[in-house]
Amino acid sequence: MKDTECNICGSNDYIVVHQGLKDDGSINLDTKKVYASSSNIVGNDRIVKCNICELKYVTPQLEAKDIVEAYSEGSDEKFVSQNKWRMVTFKRCLREVEKATCSKKGRILDIGTAGGAFLKVAKDAGWNVAGIEPNKWLCNWCEKNYGIKIQQGILEKTKYKPKSFEVITLWDVLEHVPDPSATLKKCRELLTDDGILVVNYPDIGSMPSKLMRSKWIFLLSVHLWYFTPKTLKKILSKTGFQPTLFKKHWQTLSLGYLVYRMEEYSKVLAKISGFFVRLLHLGNLSIPYWLGQTLVVAKKKIN
Repeated sequence: MKDTECNICGSNDYIVVHQGLKDDGSINLDTKKVYASSSNIVGNDRIVKCNICELKYVTPQLEAKDIVEAYSEGSDEKFVSQNKWRMVTFKRCLREVEKATCSKKGRILDIGTAGGAFLKVAKDAGWNVAGIEPNKWLCNWCEKNYGIKIQQGILEKTKYKPKSFEVITLWDVLEHVPDPSATLKKCRELLTDDGILVVNYPDIGSMPSKLMRSKWIFLLSVHLWYFTPKTLKKILSKTGFQPTLFKKHWQTLSLGYLVYRMEEYSKVLAKISGFFVRLLHLGNLSIPYWLGQTLVVAKKKIN
């Protein structure tokens, strides 16, 4: 574990806003379970707020190399079981992408692509797709099931040429990476001059977050950075982007999976809900939901 500075301004001047479950703010968990795509382990971390730029983030954090290693191992059958419903979400998202590109279908890079649901939707719509994912099992699963070969690893170690892509997407990714500023700078390098960046993230300043407080479902040990529209605009501006769209990001998952995600917050409620879901055979019921997720489209700034 290491103390972490603000990823926007580099300051160590902060106040503690969420102490976590342990007084020392440490993580005492199996990292392979924490850093799985389907992880729903409630945050056991100290969250602070930068006094300079207001970014909220976890400190201390694991070393970046340990986080990447944890992400690369293990299987995640539970996560890919939801790809059918994720595609419903991504079809809506792709419409936003195509609005931003005036329906021009070029090359698209999806970072942290997991089981490849977005790439499958984009490829079927006529896009030339590429993806990066640290988890070996998910890469293999995507190639086997969708015929899409994903590059296993992390963005910063790829060898794509500058200005290779018209669109780069990060779906539920930016809050996970050890260095969001470095990731965004690399994205800018890989985008064409008229390229766009698409990000979705859980907004810690949203009404669901404020109402649910420590029970907000996105307070997870897998999340390292907690953005608001204000702090996301700051980090985008710092790394060479100009936001053009902020909107609510509705996601679709099965009712059975959402009950599973409920277990860490209320085992009793999850048990009761699970009983009726199984009794009424509602596990595969498609459920759209919004609990603070936000979609952002940004264009590359040209100096």
